[in-house]
Amino acid sequence: MGAAIACAKGFTISGINVVNVALVTKVFSFIFLAPFIGMFMAFLTTISIVHLFKKSNPYKAQKKFKKFQLLSSAALSLGHGGNDAQKVMGIIGAAYIYHEKTLGNVLTFNDFVLKYNWVPFCSFLAIGLGTLSGGWKIIKTMGTKITKITPLEGVCADTAGAITLYITQWLGIPVSTTHTITGSIIGVGATKRLSAVRWGVTINLLWAWIITIPISALMAAGFYYVIKFFV
Repeated sequence: MGAAIACAKGFTISGINVVNVALVTKVFSFIFLAPFIGMFMAFLTTISIVHLFKKSNPYKAQKKFKKFQLLSSAALSLGHGGNDAQKVMGIIGAAYIYHEKTLGNVLTFNDFVLKYNWVPFCSFLAIGLGTLSGGWKIIKTMGTKITKITPLEGVCADTAGAITLYITQWLGIPVSTTHTITGSIIGVGATKRLSAVRWGVTINLLWAWIITIPISALMAAGFYYVIKFFV
């Protein structure tokens, strides 16, 4: 939005009119709805799994859920790439389609995927490398600071987050994996008791999500003006 408005007529009424308000409203709504959907799904998933394994030996169940967590985290990772990587590909795809149009070529998004098939690979690879190299602080916050997570609760949170991401992906709604899994972790913690959730940390995360939107827009507009100065 920031780059598009800057490219149009700046932060004026005419510039803001280039934004598809209906679509942006839909995306904005799910920025705030995704955590609640994840929370609800996690609450239901936890209650269901606890009920299914209520007669199991706690020690053996713990060992099983450690193995199950590999599957549930893989499902969440697939949902993460299937949702978050598409946002990057959408921007790159739009740029290539515009470039081809200036050359007189008609290129649909499906044509783009076939012609520039290295873009999906690079997008997925970048997300994986980013998590591997710089995600440890976020992992620590998600795994220890919101609520205490056991293997059982980890499976429930991952599964609920993955289901939420698959549903929103199927509906064509871009959501944040971080928002979704945060809601899922809160939902898991709430099944024990509400006080098991560290609400102070959650409120800080909420403020970070809100502030990110205008800061990203301003930074994109700033980069546009800087690059435009040299091009």
